[in-house]
Amino acid sequence: MSDESRKPPAPRVQVIRRPASQAPVRPVPVTPVVPVMPVVPRVAPIPVPRAVVSPVSPVVPAPASPVVPRSPQGVTPRPAPVVQVASVSPFVVERATRPLGARSSSLRGPPRSSTPRAPPTTEAIAALAKRERVPNRIAKGELEGKMKCRVWKKLHAEEATRFDQAWVLAEANADLELADAFGVVQSGLSVPEFLARRARAKKREAIKEARATVATELVDGFVNRFVEEHLEAAFVLGERTILDVLKEVQPVAFELERTGRVEKLNVVALATRGIWERMLPTLDRDPRLSHKPAPVARQPARRPVNDPRPFLEHVGKVITVNLRNGLSTHLTLRGVGPFDVLLGTEADELFVPLHAMMSWSVG
Repeated sequence: MSDESRKPPAPRVQVIRRPASQAPVRPVPVTPVVPVMPVVPRVAPIPVPRAVVSPVSPVVPAPASPVVPRSPQGVTPRPAPVVQVASVSPFVVERATRPLGARSSSLRGPPRSSTPRAPPTTEAIAALAKRERVPNRIAKGELEGKMKCRVWKKLHAEEATRFDQAWVLAEANADLELADAFGVVQSGLSVPEFLARRARAKKREAIKEARATVATELVDGFVNRFVEEHLEAAFVLGERTILDVLKEVQPVAFELERTGRVEKLNVVALATRGIWERMLPTLDRDPRLSHKPAPVARQPARRPVNDPRPFLEHVGKVITVNLRNGLSTHLTLRGVGPFDVLLGTEADELFVPLHAMMSWSVG
């Protein structure tokens, strides 16, 4: 078979013819209807009159004969228009005239007095502190115009409670100051225990001040001579005597060539070997302390002799010194240092620390 016989049959097409008498219909364009909004007339804002304060201009004297312009004949001058100004409140005037950023006077309080306030007296501060149960610094602040006492007690409730307890202790003990009463509350100790500890602290401060007022040249020169001249010295301790050469002087100890380090608190006296051997048979002894020397307290405030100032007025006089190992000397006071004294003469000098003394007296 051929290819033409294999093709499918063509579809049937129906042709419809339009009558010749009927004209073609053309589409009519449709115009969209736009809604028209009513036009509202625009109203111009009404200006608010403001009062303009012009700066004060200097007064210029008027001329002797002012010149008045003449109007031409037959022409009537037109009167000036009269402008009615509405009344303006003082607040608007002030707001318009004050500089930018300045606060209104109506928002501020009354002006402060230019005269300085008188400082509060001590009696007024103490009375307010006692009435409000607060420390004196808070009462002084309130009298100076600062924080009120009641505000401070609200902000610092725990501290205010402790000060209230301190005021109770101060009122119960007439000799107890408010600062000490507050210390009792803070430490948890009893009043006698706190006062004893307070007395020891004051004594320590007094000893420091006393040592700072005494010169050190004489005693330091005596000790340094052992190091410079390599002299053999006798270091008298509580129960024995060391014969050695002083190599170095440290803040709290002596460094010896053969023995090594010896703490200064253990030394009772210091002299050259020859002077000590001549002086030892002439000294008095206490059998009890010779057998068992008295210990040395680490705290200077607990030692029997700790203040060098009483010795200053007796320089050149014979004094009696009782040492903690039982020895007693009757020698002339030659010099005083912050921690030690020099006894004897220039040829026979004896170095005695204050911590080695049990007692001393003049004569």
